[in-house]
Amino acid sequence: MTNRAVIHTENAPEAIGTYSQAIKVDNTVYLSGQIPLDPATMVLVSDDFAEQAHQVFKNLSAVCQAANGSLKHIVKLNIYLTDLSQFPVVNEVMAQYFNEPYPARAAIGISQLPKGAQVEADGVMVL
Repeated sequence: MTNRAVIHTENAPEAIGTYSQAIKVDNTVYLSGQIPLDPATMVLVSDDFAEQAHQVFKNLSAVCQAANGSLKHIVKLNIYLTDLSQFPVVNEVMAQYFNEPYPARAAIGISQLPKGAQVEADGVMVL
């Protein structure tokens, strides 16, 4: 029998659909995608890509903390970009939030994200 719990925090944007911010199953936390919304206003923080990337990691961090973890517990990270030429910027920003050993990661180019965001990230965290 698995122990399953919904993770929720007001320090990250509210879910804008039929999903939870994260689900914890035993010691694994499945983090839903975070886009660069300001949790207080539910509006994109900026049109600037780097600022959007920072907000994505801040939002992910808030959900990790609500699950009694941190970004260092993420073992798999998926990053979705509407412009793959921004990949070097993602690496620069990510280096400010993660230390080695870095999580396994995929960077995926897509045509569109909710609310006109330029970047989104989701992941799996093991506590």
